[in-house]
Amino acid sequence: MGDASTPRPSCVPLTCHGHSRPVPHISFSPLENQDIYYMISACKDGNPMLRDGQTGDWIGTFLGHKGAVWQGRLSPDATTAATASADFTAKVWDTHTGELLYVLQHDHIVRAVAYPFDQSRMLATGGFEKKLRIFDLQEQPPTSEGAASPVTIPTSQAFEIGEGVHTQPIKFIVWAKDPSVLITASGDTLRWFDLPTRQCTRAIKLEAEIKSCELVSLAPSHSSPTDIGGGQPVLAVAAGKTACFWGGLKAQDELKQFKLSHGIASVGLDLKGRKFVVGEEPGTWAHVYSWEDGKELDVHKGHHGPIWSIAFSPDGNLYATGSEDGTIKMWKNCEGFYGLWRGGAPGSSAD
Repeated sequence: MGDASTPRPSCVPLTCHGHSRPVPHISFSPLENQDIYYMISACKDGNPMLRDGQTGDWIGTFLGHKGAVWQGRLSPDATTAATASADFTAKVWDTHTGELLYVLQHDHIVRAVAYPFDQSRMLATGGFEKKLRIFDLQEQPPTSEGAASPVTIPTSQAFEIGEGVHTQPIKFIVWAKDPSVLITASGDTLRWFDLPTRQCTRAIKLEAEIKSCELVSLAPSHSSPTDIGGGQPVLAVAAGKTACFWGGLKAQDELKQFKLSHGIASVGLDLKGRKFVVGEEPGTWAHVYSWEDGKELDVHKGHHGPIWSIAFSPDGNLYATGSEDGTIKMWKNCEGFYGLWRGGAPGSSAD
């Protein structure tokens, strides 16, 4: 932790209420026309929520799960959302109507879902069955409009990748920019899989259980070769007291590792601003560190429970934190006016 006598700017976040239990995961959609994007939050109350990505304003709640929702993701075209739940299902929803389109049946708790980088009709799932599966939704057209029930797809209609490889529950799945590469976080191990051969091609054992594993990217209109990762997405992983980062099309080129003085519950990466944000564990603060030298730049206080998920917006102008306290906070990451912030530099009195 930095010198307590050093004055720090006061960053005033926006707080998103509405959930009644802890928020284990948040993620943003890609950027749409007119710089519109959305945020989805998973919650242990079983009611994932869709929000305006810039303001945090509530758009709708996806109703239908009968257990905690551990993860939620929006499709590349933002027309559907996928959620992973303790009710032994993953579900796919229409983001415009809130209608449930697909129920993906499993035999145990589902912890992770992932769409390909630019394909909205494929979905990967994983969880306590310790199986990485791919569902092809194109082969199962959704029920016609107005019909009474969604399409139910059993796991027998999915295909398994890396059969027998996982020995612990799959907590995170990442689909690399290269669509033939999938990455899983299970226990303390990261694994890379080749989709055409369905084989595990690489495994890295980290210092402790992996608490956070996300592919971080900016919209093409906002990315640059001078960004971290050279304009490509970057895999950001938190395990123990270490934040690890990999780049490249297959997300397997090691970029940097940072060993911190405290445990890490989550990590987010500012590709353009060249800094990373972590949720401390144990604790309730978010620490901001420099990518160049690992020096602490700021500390964000305000949550009343551990921060389980950190996500940067697709334009990089804000990031969100999801917490055990049941709230989401949105932190400004740009100069001037943005969203509901009135203007001024991040953390200034004009915010």
